[in-house]
Amino acid sequence: MAKRDYYDILGLAKDASDDDIKKAYRKLAMKFHPDRNPDNKESEEKFKEAKEAYEMLSDSAKRQAYDRFGHAGVDPNAGGGQGGQGFGGFGDVFGDIFGDIFGAQQGGRGQRNSVYRGADLRYAMDITLEQAAAGFETEIRVPSWDACETCSGSGAKPGTKPQTCRTCNGQGAVRVQQGFFSIQQTCPACHGSGKTVSDPCEPCEGAGRIKRTRTLQVKVPAGIDDGMRIRSAGNGEPGINGGPSGDLYVEIHTKEHAVFKRDGDDLHCQVAATVTTAALGGTVQVPTLAGDAEIELPEGTQTGKTFRLRGKGIKGVRSSYPGDLYVHLVVETPIRLTEKQRTLLRELDATLKDERHSPQTRSWKDKVKEFFQ
Repeated sequence: MAKRDYYDILGLAKDASDDDIKKAYRKLAMKFHPDRNPDNKESEEKFKEAKEAYEMLSDSAKRQAYDRFGHAGVDPNAGGGQGGQGFGGFGDVFGDIFGDIFGAQQGGRGQRNSVYRGADLRYAMDITLEQAAAGFETEIRVPSWDACETCSGSGAKPGTKPQTCRTCNGQGAVRVQQGFFSIQQTCPACHGSGKTVSDPCEPCEGAGRIKRTRTLQVKVPAGIDDGMRIRSAGNGEPGINGGPSGDLYVEIHTKEHAVFKRDGDDLHCQVAATVTTAALGGTVQVPTLAGDAEIELPEGTQTGKTFRLRGKGIKGVRSSYPGDLYVHLVVETPIRLTEKQRTLLRELDATLKDERHSPQTRSWKDKVKEFFQ
């Protein structure tokens, strides 16, 4: 099958800047990276495709050859190439891209013993509205990669050492003939480290890292809102070749509450009142996060009326004062009436035929008249 145009893959025009190329690849890499799409072959292929396009267009010499001759200009089999393109693993390109973001990469690509920042981790935490308002401390268990204690992170079996890579002679990079150009790129055998492991460590299988579960203390601040993140510096995955560890981000998800709905620092709730209380006026109990409160209904209160209780909301993380509680009144219609009650209601209804007792009915009739005029 014919290869797609590299610019089309990244969604760019041919006059795109180096910064545009990097941003486009970063977006695709975040979307299709295998760690975010486990066991998804389609995403893996799209990631590889975007990676290849970035490898070519981010290198000025390769890009010049591609712009002039197309895929033939960067085909290693054209003009006496020395094998495949030698793309490194996923981590190699991610280290290049994210090194620009976090300043973690030491030295350029293809340099010996390249240093990469560890990957960031995300942990989703479900909490209640009460916990979000008050704040709390808790423990979480996070799966992560730690340096192998058996080989001290070298990947080599105890008593042995990593050997100088024979493919690149320890340089971490090789020169490959790409069409009319000789280009230096990351060594495909050692992935830029300059060393290979012939006798791997058994516990970590030569990776130099072991997956473990750690218990961490997390302090959730009072007033935190749904979707906010708490950063735990240095508790992500360890770096490569001595690079700094990534960070852990705890993402907060607030469970739906049975009574309250949150809107920023404000809270909303519905409170029911009987027909009698709404008509004659009276006191209604209102729930708040700090306990019950009372509101005084004036005579003739209609359903849908909103009452505001100042300072009964939530004090946000960055707020100086707590929000308010908005109480939406619902007038309940009585059900399961006895015959006596039905009779009393009919008698009452007979005395309420005057429209002055029904302001909403009067308003509705006026609107109907205006419509037909």
